[in-house]
Order: sequence, then C-alpha cells, then structure tokens
Amino acid sequence: MFTDNTTYINAIGLAFGLLAGVLMVFVPRRYALLPVIAMICFMTMGQRILVFGLNFTLIRILLLFGWLRVIARGEVRAIKLNPIDRVLIYYVISAVITYTLLWQTWEAFINRMGLAYNAIGLYFLFRLLVRDLDEVRRVAKLLALAVIPLAGSMVLERMTGRNPFGIFGGVPLETLVRDGVLRCQGPFAHPILAGTFGATVLPIFIGLWWQRGSSRFLAFLAILASVLITVAAASSGPVLAGLFGLVGLCFWPLRKRMRLVRWGVALTILGLHLVMKAPVWFLIARVGIFAGSTGYHRAFLIDRAIAHFFDWWLVGTYSTEDWGYYLFDVTNQYVLVAIEGGLITLVLFIAIIARCFGGVGRAVQTMEGESPGDQRLVWALGAALLTHVVNYLSVPYFDQNFVNWYLLLAMISMASGVTRQAVQEAAHPGGAHIEVPQALDPVLNPSGPRSLSRLQGRKFLSVGGH
Repeated sequence: MFTDNTTYINAIGLAFGLLAGVLMVFVPRRYALLPVIAMICFMTMGQRILVFGLNFTLIRILLLFGWLRVIARGEVRAIKLNPIDRVLIYYVISAVITYTLLWQTWEAFINRMGLAYNAIGLYFLFRLLVRDLDEVRRVAKLLALAVIPLAGSMVLERMTGRNPFGIFGGVPLETLVRDGVLRCQGPFAHPILAGTFGATVLPIFIGLWWQRGSSRFLAFLAILASVLITVAAASSGPVLAGLFGLVGLCFWPLRKRMRLVRWGVALTILGLHLVMKAPVWFLIARVGIFAGSTGYHRAFLIDRAIAHFFDWWLVGTYSTEDWGYYLFDVTNQYVLVAIEGGLITLVLFIAIIARCFGGVGRAVQTMEGESPGDQRLVWALGAALLTHVVNYLSVPYFDQNFVNWYLLLAMISMASGVTRQAVQEAAHPGGAHIEVPQALDPVLNPSGPRSLSRLQGRKFLSVGGH
C-alpha cells in the first residue's frame, strides 16, 4: 500500500503514460483528446509521481503534454472570454483564497493550486481543442470507442469478483461487496464514481444516436455500455442521476417552454417542503435502488450543513465531524465546496452550472429551425449537465471524473460561444467585426427580436474562433 505522499508508478503505468503523452503531442488535432479519454477509462489515479511535494498523477502529467502540444503547434488562440469562462475563473480564485485563509498554511495553498491547475488547465485546454459542434460529435465517438471495452472489463469484474485494474494501484484487486452485492469500480476510485461515469456520458451517447447516419450503431453500443457500467457499480446515486438525465432528454419537445417547467419544478419542491413532516431534502433518504443505500446519511448531511450555516459561510470550516454521527464523510459536492470555500465559493460553483444551463438554452433557441441535429446534440449536453448536478448530491469527484466534468463544461461553453458568433456574422455577412447591439442579440438578450435566430445556418456552427 501507499499514501498520498509517496511516488507510485509501475512499468505498465509508466509505459501507458509515456505513450499517451507522445500521442497527445503528435496526433492530428481531431484525435488529440483520444489520449485523455483513454486515460480516463483505462488508468487509475493511483499511478503518480511526487515532485518537490507536488502530486502529479498521470492525468496531470498528460495535461502538461497537452499544453506543450497547443503551444508548440500554434493551436493557442485568443479566446474571447464568455460568461462561463469568467465565472469558472472567479470560482477557482475564490476557492484558492478562502481555503488558504481558512487554514493559513503553505500546504493549504499548494492544495488549492492543485485544484486551480486541474480546473483552469483542463477547461481551457479543452476549449482550445474542441472548437465546433462537429468536434463535439467526434469527442462523443471517441468516448464511445473507449466506453465499450471499459464496460466489458466491468462485466468481467462482475463475473469474477476481481478488478483487472487493480494491478495499477489505487483500486483494490478484489471487488467490493456490500450486503451481498458486488460493487464493481473498474479504474475509478470508488464504485459510485464508476457508476457516475457511466451515468453522465449516457445522455451524450443518446445525443450521438439522435444524429443518425453511420454512427448510430456505435452510439447504440455505447448506450448499452454506459448502462452496464452504471448498473455494475450497484450504487443508487448514479442510477437516479442517469434517470434524471433521461428525463432531461425527454423534455426536448418542451424546449420552448422551459421557463414554465422550471417554475413548475420550483413550486412543486416548495409545496412538498410545506406539506412534508421532514424537510424536502429528506426525500433522498426514501429513494434506494440497491441494498445498503446510504440515502439517509446524504439527506442528514444537507440538513446539518444548513443548520450549521454560520460555521462555514465566511471561508469554510475545519471539520464537519461535530455536526453529527459519521458526518466527517462529506458525500455531497455542494457541501464540500461550502465547507472548503464558504458561501461565495458555493455561489460561484452554482453560477457555473446556471451559466451552462443558460448557454444550452440560448444555443438551442438560436439554432431553432435551422439545424435540428445540432440542436439535439447541444440539448444532450444539457441533459448530461443535469446528470452531474443530481449526482453531486451523492458524491464529490475525487478521481478522474473531474476530467469528464471540465470537458463537458468546455463543450457547452464552446456551443454557446459559437452560436453567439454565428448571430454576429449573420447580422454582418461582410465580415466586419462589429458587436451586435444587445437589443438585437437574441443570444445575449432573449427578450429581443427573434428574427436573427432564423438567419443562422448550419455553416456558422463550424467556425473556429470566438
């Protein structure tokens, strides 16, 4: 066994990492994310190198190769920051400052710089490499090609009770068992995180299926694979999150009435809160699919976080252990952000999510009547975001799932940015770089005239810059 303060890398992991790094630098840009996806699906976070006290997992090392690539090959472009980019930067800055102020140690600062390295490095690398919706489709296909063999390994683990990824370290060789149920985890740090990965990529594969054409068979196999991964993990949270993602996809016919849907959901939650004997978040405690579900713990954690608001609102808190029985185990991303960064960091984290949902809605609205396939693809990204949002109620991402998260945010940011540029180019076809007045821009101002949205053709969805 090893701890977080030791280097651990075996020959297989070293060879895998070097091969991924070389491919990251030299393959054509359309395949540049293949090494990243392979790293997510086939390598554990247990392989790492400690450099002057800094913990470099293979994912972080691959990120260095990624930035070396975009700089050496001239793929760095001037990115015109959009609202999603800005709020993510503000969130990272707030997370670094508040956590450092809370602990007031050099180690705390280094810890948060690791978060900044992951978030800023991955997000903007993906923003540079995924430039249009055709490349989003390509990412979906690469994910599908990787998920299919990953599902096969999870099925094998389910049949044998042994995890083939255990040789890499960071995951056990023997499959975990709870209440007589095997909980497979593959290369992920915990079974619930394996299920998380399967659930959060499912809507993307359904979006690929919606594209029709030659990719439908691949999409079908990927859909089946993601379901198998989610079920093999035997965790209720990811299954429920995946169901929410499917519900989000089913709201496609109501895409023009989502304001009404949001108000309906909000009023329903408020009504339940008023009529229930317990607070509405205790509904989580009543939902369990697999034996041994810990829904009550998650509901109680939310309840105590609200009750102890003044413990953490400023810059966070040192510990949640005295909040209640076993509450040192923070199994909620929103609560974790709050206790590590205070109220302002939590608000900024939620603002990222809100900006992304807004970006999806405006992008779909802008494409209305022009490109149904692209509309459905962007809608699928929104459904994947919903899956993450629900899943965060049951687990924070402490393994490679954070790569999947920042990739999704970058793709949504790109989609919202490209459609904005499309409107500007449609309004000024001569090529002059003139900003569309806000009153005439339906992307920035949905209450303005909608006629410009009809001017956008499919060709505008493949432009590269912002």
